[in-house]
Amino acid sequence: MRRLLLDLTPLRVSVPYRRLWIGISLSGIGTHLTTVAVGLQVYDLTDSTFSVGLVGLFALGPLVVLGLYGGSIVDAHDRRRIVILTSSGLLLVATAFAVQAWLDVGQVWLLYLLVAAQNGLFAINSPARAAIIPRLLPMRLLPAANALASMSTSLGLTVGPLLAGVLIDQVGYGWTYSIEAVLLTVALTTVMALPPLPPEGRFRRAGLTSVMEGLSYLRTRPNVRMTFLVDLAAMVLAMPRVLFPAVAATLLGGGSTTVGILVSGVAAGSFLAGLLSGPLGHVRRQGLAVVVAVVGWGLAVAAFGVVLLLTPEGHGGTGDGGDAHWALWPAVVCMALAGAADTVSAVFRQTILQAATPDELRGRLQGVFIVVVAGGPRLGDLALGSMAEVSGEALAAVAGGLLCVAVVVTLALAQRRFLRYDALHPAP
Repeated sequence: MRRLLLDLTPLRVSVPYRRLWIGISLSGIGTHLTTVAVGLQVYDLTDSTFSVGLVGLFALGPLVVLGLYGGSIVDAHDRRRIVILTSSGLLLVATAFAVQAWLDVGQVWLLYLLVAAQNGLFAINSPARAAIIPRLLPMRLLPAANALASMSTSLGLTVGPLLAGVLIDQVGYGWTYSIEAVLLTVALTTVMALPPLPPEGRFRRAGLTSVMEGLSYLRTRPNVRMTFLVDLAAMVLAMPRVLFPAVAATLLGGGSTTVGILVSGVAAGSFLAGLLSGPLGHVRRQGLAVVVAVVGWGLAVAAFGVVLLLTPEGHGGTGDGGDAHWALWPAVVCMALAGAADTVSAVFRQTILQAATPDELRGRLQGVFIVVVAGGPRLGDLALGSMAEVSGEALAAVAGGLLCVAVVVTLALAQRRFLRYDALHPAP
């Protein structure tokens, strides 16, 4: 049983890593709380799933531009300083979310603008945090550290959405956004305790040349590149969260509480997979594990759509938004399975990236990683949101999940070297 459970060694052997992990966990709770709150507020103001999908579009531009350019900044400066500055900026944005809610501004454009600022700062902050981890731990502990990172993400996805659903129903958007600001304040104090982390290896000034160097490195590393491609397929084609507000309002009922439960279902599956992640450190065929996990994600999302189709509302009726339909619970099970698959995929994708990238390029490759990991779901919000406007939420989930499976299998067959990737003899 001990071998099955999460390996806590990184937290025990490195005090700086422990501080970093605590800060990431607290900020993750706040970020996911706000993500759910913004989607619900936009839907309240517009009654449109497409408008909720546009949140992803406004987040995507800053994520792409600053994710790529921000990686070069991370490689050129002290990473501790970068994390502190961007964390301070995220705290200011959280405060602005709270102010607009307390003042009842009610302007969708302002929410879009704040989402863009938040994601621009996140696009620099997240690569800096991820690039710090290999500086604080030996390489042999990276799978365990990435499993802990997945647990941190799961914690944020579980607690954040549940808090959002309950708080919005009980005390409104003002208090909900204010709690995020408090969490980010505490998280900022943890990263300020990190030691200085200046660049190592060959130094290159931040700029377009530095960005292109990182992209050139990626072009010559097919296994690393595949970790990005399969995740893009999963997130762009089969990210169901944009469907949740409409599903709660018109299919399953239960309002914002149902939204929080569905999002938390994904997190619960991720948490369980992380809790039982002990054996992941012994997996050698990590590329094959990534492909199997992403296929599992697609099938779980398709099953979620089938559950919606089998409800009376899924056949064309309308929910009353009151008590939740019984089909909420099999839908949550599908989302939990998706979350478990996503955790396995994330652990191995991050481990492959960290093991194959030298420190002087790690910030830039982590910048690309955050563009894919955070930008892909935003693009997926727009894709499934648009599809749902035409076909309905249930069919959009089924089609997106099955299309994800087809694309990932095709990619794997075209890049068989990725399926043979060996953790003991990593080849980028």
